[in-house]
Amino acid sequence: MCNNMRVFLPFLLILWSACQTPSNELSTNQEDSCCDYWNMEGQSDQATGGIRMIPIQTPKGPFNVWTKRFGNSPTMKVLLLHGGPGGTHELFESFEGYFPQEGIEFIYYDQLGSYYSDQPSDTSLWTIECFVEEVEQVRKALDLDKDDFYLYGQSWGGILAMEYALKYQENLKGLIISNMVMSIPEYNRYAKEVLGPAMDSAVYAEIMAIEAKKDFENPRYLELLFEHHYTQHIMRKPLAEWPESVNRAFKHLNPEVYIYMQGYSEFGVTGEATLAEWDVKDRVKEIYVPTLSIGSTHDSMDPEHMKWLASEVQHGSFLLCPDGAHLSQYDDQSHFFPGLINFIHEVDQGKFPASDKK
Repeated sequence: MCNNMRVFLPFLLILWSACQTPSNELSTNQEDSCCDYWNMEGQSDQATGGIRMIPIQTPKGPFNVWTKRFGNSPTMKVLLLHGGPGGTHELFESFEGYFPQEGIEFIYYDQLGSYYSDQPSDTSLWTIECFVEEVEQVRKALDLDKDDFYLYGQSWGGILAMEYALKYQENLKGLIISNMVMSIPEYNRYAKEVLGPAMDSAVYAEIMAIEAKKDFENPRYLELLFEHHYTQHIMRKPLAEWPESVNRAFKHLNPEVYIYMQGYSEFGVTGEATLAEWDVKDRVKEIYVPTLSIGSTHDSMDPEHMKWLASEVQHGSFLLCPDGAHLSQYDDQSHFFPGLINFIHEVDQGKFPASDKK
């Protein structure tokens, strides 16, 4: 859950293509698998490189949302729900360096109001209920079901993924909640009682003074956050090393959606923001689909809460990224991707352990 910023920094994305591997290093099965994964022949989105604008119905009429399918898999299709709210799929571009060689299909998706989708200016649309129904319409349009559909949500996307699962989990094969707790009041408490006091006291006092004045446009506020909060708890790299895809995602963030639902502060969701009271801790035990909870030691979210989530759902496992922060898909890839990929493969192979939870 990050504030908007305008930073343009170069970064080389890791690109991979198994089909470029010399044929004598691949078995026939590997070659076939590779060709199947990249084969778009006969697909409805073949001519657009996997991109589809999906029409959705809302209480305020029809709109279109942007999706892009990456690869083909008959049994492992991951729909990615970005954070924000009002963020974009661009925060997931690192997945392109890891999922293809594992045969995992993934689908970028910009939610309504986000950069590549329609952006109506109507705050009545920015509700959890509207977004849940939007995801369900996207699922149907993409023909995803319990035999292939993994739903991945990070940060705000984790809220949306959990709310979707609580209503529609019969459609899911697997659920991944990444870097998100199940209670905004607990998130607020962690930010104010743990993260804030851990900062230099003078810096934290200055940040709180700016917030008290609601002077969020003050350049000093962003300067302090970038130097003392973002590089510690959002992504643990110097700003000069932040990937171009991350900077682009923040540049494209829709402030209307973000501020209405999340608010201005980076130390909790407060005031009149619509997510301020969100809390489903007492309901997560209803989740029976295999669930992976991902937490990071240096996250802006409490990793112990995310560990608790894995123990509370009926079939859960926990992945800790010890070197990561909120965007562990970038700053702790050596733990993040092997753990995530292993979960998807184990569920696909029916190896997910049985649970005795009621």
